[in-house]
Amino acid sequence: QVQLVESGGGLMQAGGSLRLSCAASGSIFAIGTMDWYRQAPGKQRELVASITSGGYANYADSVKGRFTASRDNAKNTVYLQIDSLKPEDTAVYYCHAKVVVTTATGIGQNDYWGQGTQVTVSS
Repeated sequence: QVQLVESGGGLMQAGGSLRLSCAASGSIFAIGTMDWYRQAPGKQRELVASITSGGYANYADSVKGRFTASRDNAKNTVYLQIDSLKPEDTAVYYCHAKVVVTTATGIGQNDYWGQGTQVTVSS
């Protein structure tokens, strides 16, 4: 029904910048809050940024000042700008969204996840 596809990951040098994208497609009626999570090797997945449909963003304390979430509602896309990259930013970054979908009987809301994009930061 709905797919979330992340892009923009890669191997980066510490101190550099990166912008991740996550595009939603499918039977979308509306998209609510969109989130970015990350999961480092051997660690639990953690929420790093959330952004409402109105553009209000919240961040984990560990990334405040370096991460900036934004979204383009017309394109059903959310972005994550990461500045001053650190080796500890190395993780798989996942997009998550609460999506109101059209169904055969009306509309409903589901949670969707992207497949993840790897970010590796070398020192």
